[in-house]
Amino acid sequence: MERLAVNPWDWSVKLGYHQAEVIEGARCQVMCAGQTAVDGTGAPQHMGDMRGQIGLALDNLEAVLAGAGMGLGDIVRLGIFATDVDAALQHFDLLGRRFGAVDNRPPMTLLGVTRLAVPGLMFEIEATAMQ
Repeated sequence: MERLAVNPWDWSVKLGYHQAEVIEGARCQVMCAGQTAVDGTGAPQHMGDMRGQIGLALDNLEAVLAGAGMGLGDIVRLGIFATDVDAALQHFDLLGRRFGAVDNRPPMTLLGVTRLAVPGLMFEIEATAMQ
């Protein structure tokens, strides 16, 4: 699979993502449901702690990808939903560390929402991955 970054401007690269990617030759695509800060039984964790919720949501995303034989480096698109965008952005270093470690800057969208499906959860991340 080949990935070609499309960045008419460089400001998004400085923030850790590409404006778009052209993907050719993919043989497998995985679409992950939104992952949140829940434990193995689905019980919400880290109530009131945005950083904790982002970290666990990323852990859960990695676990889902691993179950499909993929990892963060295979992600080609992210959708992020937060009940407090400013609080989420204060902790985006967590995404930078995880995606930087695998040298991946997938296109992403961050949306502010009034609430998520489970009360008390503040952060949700969905992904599309390809190999």
